Amino acid sequence: MKGLRLLGVALLFALGCSVAAAEPYLAVRAGLKCSACHENPTGGGLRTTLGNVWAQNTLAQRPLAIGDAPWTGSVGRYLSLGADLRANATYTDVPNRETEDEFDLDQLRVYLQLNAIPERLQLYIDQRVAPGNSTNMEAYGKLWFGSHRWYLKGGRMYLPYGLRLEDDTAYIRQVPGINFATPDNGAEIGYEGTAWAVQLAVSNGTAGGPELDNGTQWSLRAERVLSAWRVGASFNFNDSDAGERRMQNVFAGVRTGPVAWLAEADYIVDEGFFGGTRHQLLGLVEANWNLRPGHNLKLTAEAFDPDTDVSEDQQNRLSLVWEYTPLPYVQLRIGARIYDGIPQNDLQNRKTAFAELHAFF
Repeated sequence: MKGLRLLGVALLFALGCSVAAAEPYLAVRAGLKCSACHENPTGGGLRTTLGNVWAQNTLAQRPLAIGDAPWTGSVGRYLSLGADLRANATYTDVPNRETEDEFDLDQLRVYLQLNAIPERLQLYIDQRVAPGNSTNMEAYGKLWFGSHRWYLKGGRMYLPYGLRLEDDTAYIRQVPGINFATPDNGAEIGYEGTAWAVQLAVSNGTAGGPELDNGTQWSLRAERVLSAWRVGASFNFNDSDAGERRMQNVFAGVRTGPVAWLAEADYIVDEGFFGGTRHQLLGLVEANWNLRPGHNLKLTAEAFDPDTDVSEDQQNRLSLVWEYTPLPYVQLRIGARIYDGIPQNDLQNRKTAFAELHAFF
């Protein structure tokens, strides 16, 4: 029952605050919405002018003197560029197995936005060029209207759902299956107000694969953002020939002095996939302590109950990560994770340590 108790803590935090990639904790720390620093209103990918200037002057420990024209992502008026590289070394200790260590290039992505009509119509591409074959992750057109408060997107995109953490292995990203590895084809309408951000998307529901049935996936996300806190909720319904999945969550963020807090609790119902109905619970609580400029200490507690009708099958994960940004656009991350699952499954009880180089612009 440890997982349920931890999930309860996450849920109480998200609800009890009565207040409420891309790393959402940075938005909480700055008191901004995702759209302030990213061209994608739901976060992640190409950075805006503000996002680039903030990365050079606030995120880094020591800004560099780069003259009177700092990099803003813009190449002229009609083109914006960006990139993201993550390379890591990982050490894994699984009970009853030999330890493993490996070096890996996690990703190299390039972002391109054509501002066909500046501030009104954009064509956007997120291309993963390595490792392996080049793969398109996002490709959509975006039209702003209504005094730049409403937008319409169409094409291949990441769906709006919950906290858009950078870590796709987090339970709240991995289990729902909505993360940076699973874009989908569809359309999205969104509202970007002073304090509210709302998105509604309809898509194939195939995580970017070809349409194979008559089913449709609906995603709705709403968030209220103020300077010191935020609160939001999401709902997702995917109707396929294999079965139906209903997902809902509440999420929150609050800044208390030098610490930025995040929390999310999810409830998932699957019908038909296993000849019956399965209920899943999962949650996350994360604290990010701004030790000093360029230094962030991240502590994350996660819980996952894969089937509420099965007792003692819960899984937990604790992570401690130090993020060091010595210079603009260069970040080093060192961390350790402890997994706690059922005793019969060695992989669910592994320990990992990693070091990562993150370069971006």
